[in-house]
Amino acid sequence: AGHLFHSIIPRGPTVPALICVFAFLTLFSLLANLLTLYTIERSGDFSYLPRFILCKSLIFSDLLQTVTFAPAIINSLARRQTMAFNLYCYFQHVVGGATIFSSLTTITCMALERYLFVCYALQYTVTVTRERVSKVLVLIWLYSAAIGVVSLSLVLSKGRQENVPDVTVGLLCEPDIMEQHVGSPRAPAIFRKVAGSLTLLLCLLAHAFSYFRMYRNASNAVVPFNESNAAARRTVLFYCGMLFLQLLPLLIKVTSDALWEFKGTGVIEMSAGSREDCLAGPSATAAGFHVSLLVMLLVPPCINPLVYGLRSVELRKALVKLLRWRVG
Repeated sequence: AGHLFHSIIPRGPTVPALICVFAFLTLFSLLANLLTLYTIERSGDFSYLPRFILCKSLIFSDLLQTVTFAPAIINSLARRQTMAFNLYCYFQHVVGGATIFSSLTTITCMALERYLFVCYALQYTVTVTRERVSKVLVLIWLYSAAIGVVSLSLVLSKGRQENVPDVTVGLLCEPDIMEQHVGSPRAPAIFRKVAGSLTLLLCLLAHAFSYFRMYRNASNAVVPFNESNAAARRTVLFYCGMLFLQLLPLLIKVTSDALWEFKGTGVIEMSAGSREDCLAGPSATAAGFHVSLLVMLLVPPCINPLVYGLRSVELRKALVKLLRWRVG
């Protein structure tokens, strides 16, 4: 495990720096998400609005993603060993995949909800009800959990069952690591890539449609509303930028998958050229992809509560009121 770790992170001074980065991202994510959730729950009027019901689901997904990934990565860095292959690996595989898909589909639903609010304000209260939003969230979590469970089932059923090493070649049991650990079966890799690509494509199309319609509505401003609509256009562009940060881990993953398929370079590629030998070290490019992906996995849980929660004027006012009440 130590040899594999140093093949991923060869320079000693890099380890303390990475521990500080992951610790900061973890603490910031926990603080921002819990503060946002506390503000929503303490403000009774907000907790029943469809927008904030979706936001609470996103916060739960981000918290689950943070506590699943961050402690395992920090522990691996602190011990200077790669992740051991055990039951916790299975838990990371399922929960990690489910939270990523849940966050992605939830922010897509939030974009559609804003589109209906902006473009169909009169029909909004009738169309977007609390009951319908709750049903959508149930479907989101069922879909996300199903992908994680099916993916793990394919890894276990199609991968090799004998001579499996006790340690993996990564700092976290993400899908590529799990698949290569059991012999790189094709079935789970194909399922993961197809499910991820289709979900990502549908979410991008939904975001593009929603933001384009909202931006066009804001552009069709009459004179008295020029200033308000200019602000609306800036808001749409801001959310587009934040969406890119949200999707950056998936884009890194898609890039690594494409390199695996077309150039023979996976997220963790065997330097000896043999996928069967899990004790071989990764290439420099593969190790860089792996560490970059781990860092970027913890970025969305940090920015989501700020972008979709505390950036709201109503929520900030409610937070200030709560803080004044506490101080007073």
